[in-house]
Amino acid sequence: MINLKINGTAVQVGNGATIVEAAKQVNIRIPTLCYNPDLPAWASCGLCIIKNVAPNGAVRMARACTTVCEENMNIVTHDADLIKVRRTVLELILSNHPNDCLKCPRNGSCELQTLAAEFGIRDVPFARIKNALPIDDSNPSIILNPEKCIRCGRCVKVCQQVQNVWAIEFLGRGIKSKIASAADVPLGESPCIKCGQCAAHCPVGAIYERDETQEVWDALLDPNKHTVVQFAPAVRVGLAEEFGMKPGHLVTKKLYAALRKLGFKTVFDTNFSADLTIMEEGTELVKRLTEKSKDIPLITSCCPAWVDYMEKYYSDFIPNFSTAKSPQQMMGAMIKGYWAQKAGVDPKKVYSVSIMPCTAKKWECHRDEHMKSAGAGWDVDIVLTTRELARMIKQAGIDIMNLPDEEADSPLGPYTGAGTLFGATGGVMEAAVRSAYFLVTKKELGDVNFKPVRGLADVKEAEVDLDGTKIKIAVAHQMGNIEKVLDTIRECRKAGKPSPWQFIEVMACRGGCVAGGGQPYGATDEIRTQRAAGLYEDDAKSKIRCSHQNPDITAVYKDFLSTPGSEKAHKLLHTHYHALELYTK
Repeated sequence: MINLKINGTAVQVGNGATIVEAAKQVNIRIPTLCYNPDLPAWASCGLCIIKNVAPNGAVRMARACTTVCEENMNIVTHDADLIKVRRTVLELILSNHPNDCLKCPRNGSCELQTLAAEFGIRDVPFARIKNALPIDDSNPSIILNPEKCIRCGRCVKVCQQVQNVWAIEFLGRGIKSKIASAADVPLGESPCIKCGQCAAHCPVGAIYERDETQEVWDALLDPNKHTVVQFAPAVRVGLAEEFGMKPGHLVTKKLYAALRKLGFKTVFDTNFSADLTIMEEGTELVKRLTEKSKDIPLITSCCPAWVDYMEKYYSDFIPNFSTAKSPQQMMGAMIKGYWAQKAGVDPKKVYSVSIMPCTAKKWECHRDEHMKSAGAGWDVDIVLTTRELARMIKQAGIDIMNLPDEEADSPLGPYTGAGTLFGATGGVMEAAVRSAYFLVTKKELGDVNFKPVRGLADVKEAEVDLDGTKIKIAVAHQMGNIEKVLDTIRECRKAGKPSPWQFIEVMACRGGCVAGGGQPYGATDEIRTQRAAGLYEDDAKSKIRCSHQNPDITAVYKDFLSTPGSEKAHKLLHTHYHALELYTK
């Protein structure tokens, strides 16, 4: 442990802790813009400057985000000199930044705007420099506005060092430097996998999700459209933050009510189709294991950013990829292919809206012709993020936290505890284990809590005993971690050895969907843990906790799909993948 003083207060921290981290322990907030706890610090912005006072009174200026604590340090984080320096840094940034805050997508949630207000900046004493850089809206999920970029580097760090995608980089030098896609091609033609982590980490309005709320408002007002909505597991534990509640606060039943108040005619829950996914994917796993298929391990396919990444960089794993669609796309197919007929609604008049924590879902819904499996146009017409939904609720003047609880519509609404787990890393695996045990043994699992796959470890491994049939599993989240798993399998193949694992879950974002690119801003590991805890709470209080026990799932198979893996199930609920040679490496 290291002992030091910060503003006269004694602090004890672990070896390797930085001044920023030490200050937090004594509730001192040092202003930052480039720093983010998810990313390696690189002291770009200069706002976190502090004084390191030596015993002889000599003062050395340093940047708190990269300065490691040392024994007997005497740190000053705030005084008149430091405030003057920070004000100057902010004024310099603002001199090269547009001042159209009212039209900015981050208005009200912009870190630069907040700091400018805290420092009382009313005027900028420097000449305003604008580079007139064009907006790049070529990507189906996210939009890049380089004119608003403050060159903090967060998006570059998360794209390159966390996600290992390398779609975004700095181009140019000095005042002419800018953030852009690799080689300055349009972002839609870059290696981008649409995960949105760049947008989630950007402190200003330089990268943001494609806003499609107006299209949904238009559909809600169209008397010729029957609007149907679904929302993902992670939305119910993220949305409340937009209304002042703590992370992880469950709003499931209030959200059903809010969506009806917005004007949606039918409200379903993606948790139901998560249960459906487990039946299809679990059956696929059991079949491969019992037939001793060479296409082992089976890899989950719920995450569209991971699908995009796999097709670009690991297309040799396509035979290992589950053909099961994501819960979003399964629900879309069931809404237009099953529910519409059952409800007597013309499927061509159904306007299917999906609320997701993920920007890549905007791309997935129109990914290819397999997303039109119900024969009535796109199975899912449009996708909104959690943030977009929050804006719509606020625009409509709905006090969501004080709405009476309501239930989802049937038959595509009721869900089990397993379905809600899909929002957290390890959740798909845990849900799959619960039902795979039954599918193999025809017995129910005693303790359904499979805790080895919970938590934020980069790669989690475990062994599952299916009553004598043992399978090894791996769970990877945060795109950069999956390479460790897949490269290990590649090395085994080269050596003529079997895969170390038989079943692998992948989620592109750290923590899983609870911290997806479309969730409320500011996710940290603490917030990810709190949001996941909300899903585990939802699971624990569910009367039914295994997907195969959901009576509505059983009824859907009996009335419509026949059996998991049937011909009709494959037509509606499964897909195919294609190697994208342009991005092989």
